[in-house]
This record gives sequence, structure tokens and C-alpha cells, in this order.
Amino acid sequence: MGRIHKNRRKPNHKNRVDEVVGKAVLDYSLEELTHGQTRTSNELRKQTIFVSPSGVRSIWLRHGLANMNQRLLALERKVAKEGIILTESQVAALEKKKDDEEACGEIETVHPGHYDCF
Repeated sequence: MGRIHKNRRKPNHKNRVDEVVGKAVLDYSLEELTHGQTRTSNELRKQTIFVSPSGVRSIWLRHGLANMNQRLLALERKVAKEGIILTESQVAALEKKKDDEEACGEIETVHPGHYDCF
């Protein structure tokens, strides 16, 4: 019989942050979409939730929230699912995303690669 291939690398759950801290990071990240990992860490420390900026980043990566666009999409899904009421900063971030998407739309040119600045 052939040998069974076994992945020797197992996740080290001792290195993961506590579930309560992880939930606090996720909740805060959807409240304040524009805050980076350092500011998120600092603001949570004010609430006596201690997590390093790299800890925030690892939580974001694990939950697909590593950049602001991913956090905006997660917020849109949460609104659709739970029907929550958005804060002013959340509305502003969603509107900015919409404006940025419109600004990055296609433009008319004489031929591909040609762009005249007026």
C-alpha cells in the first residue's frame, strides 16, 4: 500500500486572538471602514480591548476584510442580510466608493490608448 500524504503543518491556535477580541475587531472594522489596522488597534485599546496592529491584520485576512473595498462589500452584505441602519461615516464611505467607481468608468477616445487632456 502507498503512503498516506499528510500535511505536517497544523494551525497553531495558541497564536490566535481570543474570539471576543476577534469579534470586537470585526464589529469595529465594519463601523469605521476607513480606519487602518494601527488606528483600529489604538481605538480598541481605548475600550480596553488589547490587540496589536498585526493581530488586527491577521483577523482581517482570515475573514476577507484586508482592504477597505472588502470591508465595504462586507458592510453591504450585512445591510442586505440584517437591515441595519448605517452611521454617517458608513454612508459617506459607501457614497465615496460609488463615486470612485463612476469616476473609473470607460471614456470615449479616438482610438485605444489615446487620451486628450482639455
